Amino acid sequence: MFTGIIEEIGLVTKNQSGELKVSCMKLLSDAQYGDSIAVNGVDLTISGIYDNELGFNVMPETFRKSNLLDAIKGTKVNLERSLTLQTKLSGHIVRGVVETTCQLISLEDENNAIIATYEVDPIFLKYILIKGPVTLDGASLTIISKNENSFAVSLVEWTQQNTNLIESKIGKLVNLETDIFARYIDQLIDRE
Repeated sequence: MFTGIIEEIGLVTKNQSGELKVSCMKLLSDAQYGDSIAVNGVDLTISGIYDNELGFNVMPETFRKSNLLDAIKGTKVNLERSLTLQTKLSGHIVRGVVETTCQLISLEDENNAIIATYEVDPIFLKYILIKGPVTLDGASLTIISKNENSFAVSLVEWTQQNTNLIESKIGKLVNLETDIFARYIDQLIDRE
């Protein structure tokens, strides 16, 4: 599990035949084989530790559901270590299970914030609640508005400077994990 508070932006150095390598500094300091790391919000297991890189094996299902297939050499990715009993839960509970991707349709300045709007398949919008949490490329954010096919979040200065979200070009696919509690409640109600 994760919090959605990005610790570091890494650079993809290799993405070939199910092997992903990411250069980073901070996460290498205590990385161990088998540790879980959220890479753009996808929970991956460390399979290799190198001088300035972490290695991961990525299965085909992960490529189908996320934007990692498009992460070519030089792509910036958001990184976060998994929760420990000593970790502050500053964001929200994030599983690292990306459900789908959404598409960036606009970035608009609003004083010191940027409003980012994303289009997504309406089937996922029922789990996106105004003032509720959402995870985009691993970053914990709060929904400020939504309509029948899109939703918006406000990116504060810290998020702008410490994630890869504002570097996205219009049309870019971003990993989406909706609120786990909304999904659980929906499944419980569906059973009745």
